Amino acid sequence: MAIFDKSASDYDAWYTDKKGSFVDKVETELAFNMMEIKKGMKILDVGCGTGNFSVKLAKKGCSVTGIDVSDEMLSIARKKASDLNLDIELMNMNVNNLSFDDNTFDGIISMTAFEFIEDAPKALKELLRVVKKGGQVLIGTIAGESSWSELYLSEPFRENTVFKYAKFRTVEEIKDWNREKLVDTGECLFVAPLAEDCDYNDETEKNLSKTTNGGFICALWEK
Repeated sequence: MAIFDKSASDYDAWYTDKKGSFVDKVETELAFNMMEIKKGMKILDVGCGTGNFSVKLAKKGCSVTGIDVSDEMLSIARKKASDLNLDIELMNMNVNNLSFDDNTFDGIISMTAFEFIEDAPKALKELLRVVKKGGQVLIGTIAGESSWSELYLSEPFRENTVFKYAKFRTVEEIKDWNREKLVDTGECLFVAPLAEDCDYNDETEKNLSKTTNGGFICALWEK
């Protein structure tokens, strides 16, 4: 999709500075603490982008299929997988129309993609269709009504970045996508987006978790 193709070449730069690497670390820790990942699992990475989580899952010994709507993002992900000698299947596919059979995957993960999905309950229903009985679906997304979503909703971001197309939901809104199969929710990224670099550390994150809402939410469903 063109709106994501334009930012593909700069996307991974976010992970190289102190702020971006810390954000990635706490989001990854939350996701992997909530979802049980075992070697040999067949995992679908939805909205895989440049392959950040696909690579992490493959390194854990999972058989990974990554899907995204941006050919440019997928191209970078393929090069990354090749450079690391990782066997990751990468496909251009829309989450609302998956070409997989029912009960295909042992687990499904989607990080920072559902912000850009208009009908989230419909997309989650499709993910639950293709995950096996007893399999888990984990979705991570920037939290609505947080300092992070407030920044992304500000005029400069709405005007100049892909966040003009984003929608941010609260924990309760996310729970409403499917309360019947919901297992757990969690949050992280309590450090504010405009904090000083020195504040991006585990101690500050832990202290702020007692007084403020997290900027990132993970929700876990089980079929």
